[in-house]
Amino acid sequence: MIQGELTTLGLGRTEERAYEALLKEQADGADELARLLDLPRERLDVALDRLVEHGFARPPDPPVAGDALPHPAAPAAAIRTLIHRRQAELHLKSAELARLRMAADRLAGDANAQGGGERGRVEVVTGRRAIAERAGRLLHGAEREVVVLDRPPFTALDVESLLARGVEVRAVLDRAGLADPGRVRALTGLVRRGLRLRVAADVPARLVAVDRRVTLLPPTDAAGPRAAALVIGDGLLCGALVPLFEAVWERAGPLGAEEDGAGALPGPERELLALLAAGLKDEAIARRLGVHVHTVRRRISRLLESLGARTRFQAGARVSSRGWLDG
Repeated sequence: MIQGELTTLGLGRTEERAYEALLKEQADGADELARLLDLPRERLDVALDRLVEHGFARPPDPPVAGDALPHPAAPAAAIRTLIHRRQAELHLKSAELARLRMAADRLAGDANAQGGGERGRVEVVTGRRAIAERAGRLLHGAEREVVVLDRPPFTALDVESLLARGVEVRAVLDRAGLADPGRVRALTGLVRRGLRLRVAADVPARLVAVDRRVTLLPPTDAAGPRAAALVIGDGLLCGALVPLFEAVWERAGPLGAEEDGAGALPGPERELLALLAAGLKDEAIARRLGVHVHTVRRRISRLLESLGARTRFQAGARVSSRGWLDG
């Protein structure tokens, strides 16, 4: 799962290994680093170029060809730059969905005035009972995957039957949904059965996408007697909605992350995280904390284990992406 988080930041395992080697100053040149990492020189050069492209390193100063290595940037600054870039992309996708929703509402109004119906590959479904029945048919036809964005007013879906049929279900729930202890208990039970659930603040929309071929947009006002949902089967429209889900999924955290966040971290661990994110070496951290370097390494090992990270860079990616060191 950690590797997937790094991929969303634009870096793979090769870039990660090269970046950590640069931070630790393990090699004096590119040829030596390629041997150290057991990589072909061409593959290492591509990884180094990607590190520079994504802000994790800057070219040799002055830029030269040959064996010179780029200079690594501090992890915290580099990761935050990437996170801001992903957030900007998410805002663009959210704005695109808002425009689509406005157009959809106009379409729903036209369809209601004409007695409902289907326009091309966009079907307008009016009324709570009709919407529930249409959503049930969509989910019944799911074969591989259902993805959900949910925010108030929350959507009622039979997730348990999907999981029982072996359909993968991923959902991002708006944090407002955690205010109800009953809902949290139910969600926790579904997670044990296989639901992949994440939580985010301010989920931008409500949608249910089935097998990446059809998307349901529930009504913005579910209580209204003329509430209208849209069932979108057009490939171009679905192509805008599924990437929106993936963007929200990338920045969301697991259920219960609020209890594991920065507010619950003891002060020493939070200070250690900040020093690691600043790119300090073990010896420098030990001097800053006034302890032996072996003590620092033991504390770092325990911290990585608690974060579920294999490496310090992975820990920095997880911590920075959750905003645990902000403020």
